[in-house]
Amino acid sequence: MRNLYTLICCCLILLGNNFAHAQIVRDSILQLQQVEILTTNEKSIIPVQELKGEQLHALNSHSVADAVRYFAGVQLKDYGGVGGLKTIDVRGMGTQHVGVFYDGIQLGNAQNGIVDLGKFSLDDMEVISLYNGQKSNIFQSAKDYASASAIYLQTKRPSFIDNKKTNSLLRYKLGSIQLINPSIRIEQKINDRLAAVISAEYLKTNGKYKFRYQRKNLDGSTAYDTVLTRKDGQVEGKRVELGLVGKGYFSNWNVKGYLYESDRGIPAAIVRGRFDGRGQTLVDKNYFVQGAYEKRFKNFQSKFAAKFAYDFTHYTDTVSTVKTENKYIQREFYATWANIYSINNKWDVSASTDFQYNNLDADLANFSYPQRFTNLVAFASTYRFGRLSLQGSLLGTFVQEKVEMNTKSPDRNVWTPTIIASYQPFSSVDFNIRAFYKNIFRMPTFNDLYYTNIGYANLKPEYSKQYNIGFTYAKSSQNFFKNLTLQVDAYYNEVKDKITASASGSLFRFTMLNIGLTKMKGVDFKIRSTFQLGEVEISPMVNYSFLEALDYSNSKKSYYKNQIPYTPKHSGSFVLSAAYKTWNFNYSFIYVGERYNVHLDNNKYNRLNPWFTNDLGVHKEFKINQYSFKTSFELNNVLNQQYDIVSNYPMPGRQFKIILSVNL
Repeated sequence: MRNLYTLICCCLILLGNNFAHAQIVRDSILQLQQVEILTTNEKSIIPVQELKGEQLHALNSHSVADAVRYFAGVQLKDYGGVGGLKTIDVRGMGTQHVGVFYDGIQLGNAQNGIVDLGKFSLDDMEVISLYNGQKSNIFQSAKDYASASAIYLQTKRPSFIDNKKTNSLLRYKLGSIQLINPSIRIEQKINDRLAAVISAEYLKTNGKYKFRYQRKNLDGSTAYDTVLTRKDGQVEGKRVELGLVGKGYFSNWNVKGYLYESDRGIPAAIVRGRFDGRGQTLVDKNYFVQGAYEKRFKNFQSKFAAKFAYDFTHYTDTVSTVKTENKYIQREFYATWANIYSINNKWDVSASTDFQYNNLDADLANFSYPQRFTNLVAFASTYRFGRLSLQGSLLGTFVQEKVEMNTKSPDRNVWTPTIIASYQPFSSVDFNIRAFYKNIFRMPTFNDLYYTNIGYANLKPEYSKQYNIGFTYAKSSQNFFKNLTLQVDAYYNEVKDKITASASGSLFRFTMLNIGLTKMKGVDFKIRSTFQLGEVEISPMVNYSFLEALDYSNSKKSYYKNQIPYTPKHSGSFVLSAAYKTWNFNYSFIYVGERYNVHLDNNKYNRLNPWFTNDLGVHKEFKINQYSFKTSFELNNVLNQQYDIVSNYPMPGRQFKIILSVNL
């Protein structure tokens, strides 16, 4: 803690110096004289789900994982409390099929393919976006084409108004579960073309909360019914980000350094009458440096980006029958070069190439110490025939691996296409019909291939096919309704050669196999609106999803054509925001229908009850002298619902949070 404060103070001293006296143009460092904003003239073909600005920060959400629950088609897996692992599944495709991009570059985890979204705070987040399939803008890296769906996390960019040279934001949060969470963000203008940013955050909680534990015997009698305290979810975490944002003539660039360290308990499953803490802990140290440079030459645009990441994990289990202490180190180097050329105002073509290197070290006996070399090449084109837009892309993925012992995975050379179309039937109405087909695959992770006594080097990649058809309708006016947006999508997906774990002689020895086939069909419905009642602006948002995801792996099994685990058929959310002068009120409701646990059979013993939560937030802005203040009171799970998102991992009941922010 003391080291963090020392680092922050040093950075504040450096940033507080007056490096230059030049003025940056009003509103944003990105709006400079004689500099062109680098965008294409391409209209979005695939619609995006977004949360941004005040709406994002009014959702009573602590992390990115909490916020993405409000997207249609997204299911969150939460293993309990602030410290529990939080992953997402989009349209039943599986967590590893979701790419997560941080300021334009993908967050990697070659070890298990999972990105824990609970690690990422909302304090510095400007926009969170979700794309099914891929982004419409073809000026992107080859990596952007390589996922079935993608979450984009865009942090705030420095913005300066009038002659102001320094922006400072201090924020302090405290709440239930002994939560304390101070943070600071400083933006410093260096000169007309350059600005610096520092952001730091500290989080601590003891992770203790009460929950009701109820279980029935097979004969219907009560096995347990008691109120207990969760004891193993403590967290202490630190985050520091340093960045430079620059602008040249017809160019821009940025560099960012990121540090995240945490020491947390791992919430254990509440099973077999055992409710005490298990003594399982996880220490994470995640560091990366990344940068990007972008340049326009008349009709041609080019972008280069690179990243180096170092991730250390220390897992300890001191109380289980088998004592465990393992350390893992991942390293990743990534570079991309993307180019786009506008042949005319109707036709764009692009090409991009990526290189990625990953390795994994572990203190395990007979470990393979794998290395992976990945090359990706993507070609794409967009053509607009009046109100009809067509887009196609082709992604080539070439993977080679090396290991120090055992058998290495075969080389992979795969080409996968995507076709997208959008049509606006009426020139005077903002109504668009769209469809896409995408074929994609994901490589097995290092754990799948090489984990001691579990991995199987000859695993095939998981292949998926996605089909989507839908429409978007939007209308704006100056009357009672200011705007209305409606999106409806129907889709069908398949995932074949699904990677699963199969027991091999004992509970401590498993074999990874390609035996799965899953077919998914569903509908996503999204509606947003804003309307004015006198001085009150009201903004409702409704999402609803229907998803039937069935297991077609083996017709001889009892669970053949059963709904896959933890996938509800019905889910949805409702958000209502009301703004009056300097006051803002927010109400949100999330519903997840019945689903089944990992035992596969859809019977009453494996059924998980539906759950829902109600959250409230009240926010007030005011000024004292030239300083702007904002106070917030948030109440989560107002009705104190007792529920599990993952079986035997009880979630917190009613909680509160008080937030004070000041802009200097």
